[in-house]
Amino acid sequence: MDRISIIVPCYNEEQVLLLFYEETEKAVREIETAECEFIFIDDGSRDHTPEILESLVYKDKRCKYLSFSRNFGKEAAMYAGLQHACGEYCVFMDADLQHPPSLLKEMYDVLKNEGYDCCAGFREDREGEGKVRNFLSRNFYKVINRLCDLNMSDGAGDFRMMNRAMADSILEFKEYNRYMKGIFSFIGFDTKWIPFHNVERAAGDSKWNLKSLFKYALDGIYSFSTAPVRLAGSTGILLLILGIILGITAAVRTIFFGYALNGVMLIILLILILNGIQLLFISVLGQYISKDYMETKKRPLYIIKKEKGF
Repeated sequence: MDRISIIVPCYNEEQVLLLFYEETEKAVREIETAECEFIFIDDGSRDHTPEILESLVYKDKRCKYLSFSRNFGKEAAMYAGLQHACGEYCVFMDADLQHPPSLLKEMYDVLKNEGYDCCAGFREDREGEGKVRNFLSRNFYKVINRLCDLNMSDGAGDFRMMNRAMADSILEFKEYNRYMKGIFSFIGFDTKWIPFHNVERAAGDSKWNLKSLFKYALDGIYSFSTAPVRLAGSTGILLLILGIILGITAAVRTIFFGYALNGVMLIILLILILNGIQLLFISVLGQYISKDYMETKKRPLYIIKKEKGF
């Protein structure tokens, strides 16, 4: 009999965890030809999430959990869950029930009977989300697809079931700075998409605010594209050419037509603009250098404080 490993990153999810377990356990009962294991990863929660997970381990032998020593982020939690998964099939799910457990049976049937390596949920809409967040999310994927040689679309998230070959390929990526959506696209494999409608969290508050989403977006661009560095170089060349043209023009106007150069304020304004652009692109280069610096340290992606059920 096949085994499906359900990997669930958790961060301060005390209000929704039991409901998630009940709904998902009900859904996996419909999969008659496979058994399931639940792998919960407590990503340094500060509420009662660890206690709830421990109670689930005692209640159901299929439940296991890892508890990080601090918050290492969802990407690290997904990687840790995949490392500890024993199933022939692995699925990533969020604990907030925005990933419908009812799709698990269909996903398994697709992988088992249709020859796909991965079956992923595709969110058709963003109903219930704010207009600003919706606008930024849609346009982020347009930008990142132009910058990176990858195919990532708005609506394609982490909710997906994959076979062991694809799971092992993801585990080959050892980098410290991880962007799972980019990794999914980079490794390829045949994927079937199942559409579903967005639903609001069953309980609790989202851990993703605009600041964290913006940082996550930049991590994705820096992890899979060198376009910002090329843009910095191209802009530098354009500014150099523009400076030469303006210098020649000013010299010609002064020598042949007797025009005096514009005032001090214009010079100060140009200095401020050019220095601002220079500092901006130094920052871009610094981001790549800092990420390479973190990679060379070879620090662990996560540290486990406690584990149960393994």
